[in-house]
Amino acid sequence: MSDIIKTEHLTFSYPPDEGKEPVQALKGVDLTIEKGCFTVILGHNGSGKSTLAKHMNAVLLPEGGTVWVDGMDTRDESLLLEIRRRVGMVFQNPDNQIVANVVEEDVAFGPENLGVPTEEIRRRVDAALRAVGMEEFCLHAPHHLSGGQKQRIAIAGVIAMEPACIVLDESTAMLDPMGRREVLDTVRRLNREKGITIALITHHMDEAAMADRVVVMDSGRVVMDGPPRKILVRLEELRAIGLDAPHTVELLHGLREDGLDVPLDALSVTECAGAIAQALQS
Repeated sequence: MSDIIKTEHLTFSYPPDEGKEPVQALKGVDLTIEKGCFTVILGHNGSGKSTLAKHMNAVLLPEGGTVWVDGMDTRDESLLLEIRRRVGMVFQNPDNQIVANVVEEDVAFGPENLGVPTEEIRRRVDAALRAVGMEEFCLHAPHHLSGGQKQRIAIAGVIAMEPACIVLDESTAMLDPMGRREVLDTVRRLNREKGITIALITHHMDEAAMADRVVVMDSGRVVMDGPPRKILVRLEELRAIGLDAPHTVELLHGLREDGLDVPLDALSVTECAGAIAQALQS
């Protein structure tokens, strides 16, 4: 399987406050994301995960090293439009991404800026709203929607540009549990049914459990990388960098310390309950 995003020796520093040293946010990151993969990038605040996300469609450009999007170097200005066709960004606050007073006009904004013909825009808007389950709200005012609904509209606006990859930068951070579930169900369905590559940046461990792959960042570096069942059970290592394991893993770990023979990699609530029931019966 080919890569949609690749970074090599990526470094980036933010300008310093007066009288202080520059803040190095990324310190030689080497990472590849395969087409069609659902990758979660985890890390505490200041770990570099959001800075990395912004390099994935050239919102930020490397200070050192290189970022390729589908083989295109993000520092090549002539490729910027094509790079942003391939990788769409959804940010933390949907209000910062919604630009129109009617839902369908907002979703049409991106394709219009790409010069897509009117009939094709109509097709894309309808398809994008169906994809996120918001077609019945096409004529609504976005500011009357819930947080989860607004975020789904923001995702629809990205889908309408028909990207190969969607990067969600802490896009569930401001949502209540229902809104988070709406957004996560939407992106998981887009990944499985349409083959869209998903890179979800988050600090919520339960969101990582549903991914194909988990990348953990700390102090501007990738410190863990692998399937959720291999990464999320590394309890002490996660705690050492300021992250908690999923509640299911914490529970299973405590039960194991008390002498119950349970696996640690039963990540979902259903799996966890089944593992405990089986251990109690044996």
